[in-house]
Amino acid sequence: MKIAISAMGNSLDAEVNQRFGRTRWLIIFETENGEYEAIDNSDNYNAPQGAGIKTADTVAKKGCKAVITGHLGPKAFTVLNRAGIKGYNCQSGTVQEAIEKYKNGQLTEISSPDVKGHW
Repeated sequence: MKIAISAMGNSLDAEVNQRFGRTRWLIIFETENGEYEAIDNSDNYNAPQGAGIKTADTVAKKGCKAVITGHLGPKAFTVLNRAGIKGYNCQSGTVQEAIEKYKNGQLTEISSPDVKGHW
């Protein structure tokens, strides 16, 4: 299964980014084989509007079934929810640590937007 993690850098050692829509990097991790892809999200990071929608759309197009991030705004949450992608909250740590927490069921599912847009 593919999961997307908002990240401060392009590796598994990068810190989890607390912002989803305006994250600088997305790490797309395949849980079955441990392979990952780092996606430069700078177009969405710098977007004047719609960053959350565009980032959520990128995740959906990559076939992800879950997102690990700090927070989800209302627009990103709506797009992910409609695509059947669950969001999980991770307040700190590296991407690798977040993946391990996800695998061990230690992350809380984000059941509604937890920030307003443009924070």
